[in-house]
Amino acid sequence: MDALKIIAAESVKEQAPEFSVGDTVRVGVNIREGDKERVQYFEGTVIARKGSGVGATFTVRRISYGVGVERVFPVHSPNVKEVTIIRKGKVRRAKLYYLRDRVGKAAKVKEQVR
Repeated sequence: MDALKIIAAESVKEQAPEFSVGDTVRVGVNIREGDKERVQYFEGTVIARKGSGVGATFTVRRISYGVGVERVFPVHSPNVKEVTIIRKGKVRRAKLYYLRDRVGKAAKVKEQVR
C-alpha cells in the first residue's frame, strides 16, 4: 500500500490549477494525431469536481451548435496542459447538474463580484 502512495505522490502536479465549481475555464488538452501533437482548447463552465489526490477530476460543460457537450478532465493528467480561468462564478451548490435541463440565459451562472 505504501508503494501505491509513493507512486501517486510522484504523479500529482505540484502547481494544480485553483478553480471551483461555477467558474468558466479554458482547458488546453494535448491531442496526438499520428506523429504530431497539438493543444486543443475546450472552454465552458465547471459543473462538478470529484475525488481527491491523483484521481481528482472536473467536468466542464458548454453548448456547441445548440447541443450540450460535457468533458471530464483529470486534474493531474499530463495531457491537460493548462487551465485558464475566464471568469469566476457565484454558485451555492457543489454540483451544477441542474444546468443540463436549462436552455439559453437560464443556463448562465452569475459572475462573482469582487
